[in-house]
Amino acid sequence: MTPVRETAEVAIVGAGIVGIAVAHALATRHGIRDVVLVEEGEPMGLTSAQSGENYRNWWPHPVMREFTDLSTGLMEAIARTTGNRIRLTRRGYVLVTRDPRPAGLLAELEAGYAGAGAGLIRLHEGAGAAYRPGEEAGWEAVPDGVDVLLGQALVRRHFPHLAPDAAAILHIRRAGDLSGQALGQYMLETLREAGGRLRRARVIAIEPGPPFRIATEAPDGTRAGIAARVLVNAAGPFIGRIAAMLGETLPVRNVLQQKLAFEDRAGVIPRDMAFTIDLDPQSLPWTAEERALLAADPATAALAQPMPGGIHCRPEGGPGGRWIKLGWAYNHAAAEPVRAPALLPHFPDIVLRAASRLHPGVAAYVGRLPRAATHYGGFYTMTEENWPLVGPMRCPGAYVAGALSGFGTMAACAAGALLADRIAGAALPALAAALSPERQADAALMAALRGQAAKGVL
Repeated sequence: MTPVRETAEVAIVGAGIVGIAVAHALATRHGIRDVVLVEEGEPMGLTSAQSGENYRNWWPHPVMREFTDLSTGLMEAIARTTGNRIRLTRRGYVLVTRDPRPAGLLAELEAGYAGAGAGLIRLHEGAGAAYRPGEEAGWEAVPDGVDVLLGQALVRRHFPHLAPDAAAILHIRRAGDLSGQALGQYMLETLREAGGRLRRARVIAIEPGPPFRIATEAPDGTRAGIAARVLVNAAGPFIGRIAAMLGETLPVRNVLQQKLAFEDRAGVIPRDMAFTIDLDPQSLPWTAEERALLAADPATAALAQPMPGGIHCRPEGGPGGRWIKLGWAYNHAAAEPVRAPALLPHFPDIVLRAASRLHPGVAAYVGRLPRAATHYGGFYTMTEENWPLVGPMRCPGAYVAGALSGFGTMAACAAGALLADRIAGAALPALAAALSPERQADAALMAALRGQAAKGVL
């Protein structure tokens, strides 16, 4: 084993937003400052750099709603104490369907907000419905819960920029966007001020502890060992590899998802538009010739078939900005994670075509993207039920904070707080067990989760 050259109370493998949040919570909530973050690349430079930077408390299960409520409260506290350095907004999530009576969606709302209090689901119907879509009085004045708008006329009145066939809106109010990079930088600065530190190195082996002996290799090839009483596996898409070094297997898979950002030179998306998601499945508007070519190639044949919903769009850069972001988590194929994934060259064309159904003006960019457009992507590391793994591993003294597929930025603060509380031996809320690997032993819970039609993947 590589000779030990450094010791720490807690070693955290991975300096993405989740690993940083764990370290920050250890220092600020419990005064545990002898913390080292071990990261091969730049902090926040891998999956965290590909974040959509959105947050929401809408989930089809109350445990995940409580989890993201907790995280939102922690982010709001940071926003207040820093003069909103993290650029938190509360424009919400606008979920759109062409179903004028979306009974299934309303049932999911009822299930997700169960136990949260009365009056959180507000139905609006008719021309005189009392509904205010914006955050004119500031994000702290926006109500919680969800406003449901039923009927094309009402939707058109408040959302005239959407396609006229939009028949129902679910406006999730405790939701919006933020700067994930600013959040991570703030927590990292706070950690360093408290005495925590960052080591730029790749973990090549771990000898189980405690104390754990972690063999690392720096970018210049220098090898060194770190001894730590506690080990946290927060390695993002590589949490499975770190677990394997401890002789364990985690129930996760990695799925590559992609996004597109470009300058909206034609001004087709309103600058104050909320993060908007088209929930309905669709068949992409190919020509007959294009559809035949796609269908003939096994690698693209699925694109010629009906596709799932979930296309999302939002303006980027605030009222004075000009960019927009598009995304669509339609890929479900598991893949081995790499630091620089190969992106699908046809993704920009696919997501533009899909987004143009709800945002007709976006069609102007099909085949005519501005030159500076950015096509990027990262891995969703997820469990089958799409709940995170935040808690103890089998090896005593080892913990995992991962599988936050697509919701890492919004849930990092809560994941960090829950895991820090566990490590420090503090009291835990009831949801902590359900979000940890411990839930795998709860047969009734796992059966219920795997039986859910909706898993909150957006």
